[in-house]
Formats: sequence, structure tokens, C-alpha cells
Amino acid sequence: MKKLLSLIFTLSLICAINPASANPPQVYDEAADAKAAVSKALAEAKKTDKKVLVIFGANWCKDCLELDKSMHGKNEALLASKFITVKVNVGQFDKNKELVDLYGSPTKKGIPAAVLLRPDNTVLYASKGGELSNARKMSEQGVYDFFDEITALYR
Repeated sequence: MKKLLSLIFTLSLICAINPASANPPQVYDEAADAKAAVSKALAEAKKTDKKVLVIFGANWCKDCLELDKSMHGKNEALLASKFITVKVNVGQFDKNKELVDLYGSPTKKGIPAAVLLRPDNTVLYASKGGELSNARKMSEQGVYDFFDEITALYR
């Protein structure tokens, strides 16, 4: 029992010393101007002949955080070669609603949600069926396969 209490005390102390370790990562910038970020990505996409991948999510969403992790490593090269990626914070589904609506409400069946855009802001694909809302259960390979498939479909 003493060892358990000591362990609990030590973990509490670590979290008190380094409170960031107690907080989830902030991969969706809550202060970002999402419209400006998408506009910038569209302008860059025109110059580079890439498409824009908009990922709607929130920092409280475990599936969103898992998707973000899966978008690095093996998937990072695929995504960087094909897309300009923009992450848009939806908060508690009360932030950036105008962008969500503009792209056909892809978050209706859950987040994370993805929209693939041409550089002229035409929607090629939107995950309206909650395709990524179970990202915690998708493997890194499953995420890779998802993005590889939409890449192949919308060249």
C-alpha cells in the first residue's frame, strides 16, 4: 500500500511540476483564423499543383488526436506529396461553423472529418459518413489506406 501511495504521490508531483504532461496535446489551433488558413493553403496549392486537405477536429477529441498521430510517420510523406493540409478546430461544434457549412457539413456524423479541395476551392471529397470518426480503431496502415484511396480517386 505504501508503494502505491508513493507512486500516486510521485505522479501527482510530476503533473504539478510539468502541467503540460497532464493536458492533451493542442494539435488544433484554437486561436487560428481558419478561413485565412484555408485561403493560404488554396493559394499554395495553385502554385504547387496539390490539393488541399482540410481536417476538422478538436483537441478534446481522442479520435482527432489519434488521426493527427497517424498523419505523421509513414503517412507524412504521402500527405506532404499530395496535399496542403489545414487543421480546423471545431471546438464543441461551435467554432468555424461557416467553413463546416461551406463544405457540406462533413462533421455531421462525427469528427475528425476530412474535405479534399481543388485549388479553386471545389470540393472533391467530404467524409460525410463519419469515415474517420473511429480513428482510434484505425491502424496507421488504415489511415494510410484511406488517404491513399482518396488520392487515387481524385487525381
